[in-house]
Amino acid sequence: MAKRCVMGVLVPNRVQNVPQLQAVLTECGCQIRTRLGLHDTDANFCSPNGLVILELYGDDAAYDEVEKKLKAVKGLQVQKMIFEA
Repeated sequence: MAKRCVMGVLVPNRVQNVPQLQAVLTECGCQIRTRLGLHDTDANFCSPNGLVILELYGDDAAYDEVEKKLKAVKGLQVQKMIFEA
């Protein structure tokens, strides 16, 4: 049975956390099938917080490795969902 993994990463201080986050995403690039970054913005405001949604490729070990590396970045909140297909 195939699995699908979606991981959400809450980034509370984008300016401070993005360099380390980007390094992890680059390092784990072969396990990332889809990446979506969201933050509130308009003509007068750009939120310092963000949300990154990842769809991962691989097996449980690959999912766990990406999650471990993301959780090592101080300040990030990481949540994982596994769907059985």
